[in-house]
Amino acid sequence: MEEENARDAGPTDSSDLPVREPDPDLSQADPPPDRLRGMVRALEVVERDSAAISESYSSLFSSLRLALSEVTSSSVDHISCFSDVAGRLQESALDAATKGNRYINSFLRLNEEMKGMESLAMQLKLLRRDVDILESAVNQILRLS
Repeated sequence: MEEENARDAGPTDSSDLPVREPDPDLSQADPPPDRLRGMVRALEVVERDSAAISESYSSLFSSLRLALSEVTSSSVDHISCFSDVAGRLQESALDAATKGNRYINSFLRLNEEMKGMESLAMQLKLLRRDVDILESAVNQILRLS
């Protein structure tokens, strides 16, 4: 059991720890020129990609701004057109209602006039009958003479 406790406690002196040599690629000294060139190339690629992405976003936002402007302009045009059509429809409806009322009033006046004509028509029928009777009487007198 003492051996287990000694193992669990870990190494007690530094001579038991492995010693690592520093990695030359990670040292604080100047990196080799090949590595610098690779880093510069990578940064240039990142910079070009960033510029391309920026240009894409700029183009996208410009297109969206234009589309929004066109939609807004179209909506304003449609609302204006709708307002014009609604106004003209209202004017036409008022004009039709006015003409319809005039027609109805004219018809009512004509109806009233026709009521007066009924008595006149009756008088004309009686007059015609009397003329027919007179004509018949005159014809009889002329035949007898």
